[in-house]
Amino acid sequence: MASQTIVLITGTTRGIGEGILKEYLAKPNHIVISANRDPNHAASQALLKYPTAENTKHILVKIDCDAPTDPANAVKDLASQGIDHVDILIANAGIALLWSTVSEVKPEDIQKHMETNVYGFLHLFQAFLPLLQRSKKPTWVTIGSCAAWLTNAAYAPTKLMTHWYTKAMHIEHPELCAFPIDPGWAQTDLGNRGAAAFGFEQAAVPVADSVAGIVKVVDAATRETHGGKMWTWDGKNVAW
Repeated sequence: MASQTIVLITGTTRGIGEGILKEYLAKPNHIVISANRDPNHAASQALLKYPTAENTKHILVKIDCDAPTDPANAVKDLASQGIDHVDILIANAGIALLWSTVSEVKPEDIQKHMETNVYGFLHLFQAFLPLLQRSKKPTWVTIGSCAAWLTNAAYAPTKLMTHWYTKAMHIEHPELCAFPIDPGWAQTDLGNRGAAAFGFEQAAVPVADSVAGIVKVVDAATRETHGGKMWTWDGKNVAW
């Protein structure tokens, strides 16, 4: 039997995360781990109904970005299921609750986004770094956002921080291929709410196009070609 590539994706119950999950479940010889707030929730359980390719397995695990101990607990849970390393980790989970201007934003709104999008991101990386380091080709992918290029005062700064931290991961860990990728203004719930806030009918990029492009970039990535660089869903290397 062929060896399996182990992929962990956070935030897979909808949007970009769900789309990436489907892409990897359709690939043979993979173990695909869905990390969600509540694996027992109907939305999480429904993911198990998606078809899998030959020699591909699907596992659910609990990781709530607002729970600091969840990533470490997930590592223990996965170890009990025989998972001792991760080849690709796609950090997708995050929130965007409002679209404030600097003159309107409240500190508590910024803090809520910080707790989920930044602190949860760091807890995830710190817990899973040892599992990535056991891979022959460890890859960390941050689902970033073009919102970090100045669009709103609560969500956007936290995405900018995850871009920065991902670059730092690349510098600090020469064994790791780490990079952020902008999924485009995708037609997810989040993307379409943002579009409505700016007076548009919907976001610009179909989810299927975004996730297919993301997976294509991830599968081609090496530290030498992709690590420490900023990418877009359509395969472009863009300036920080």
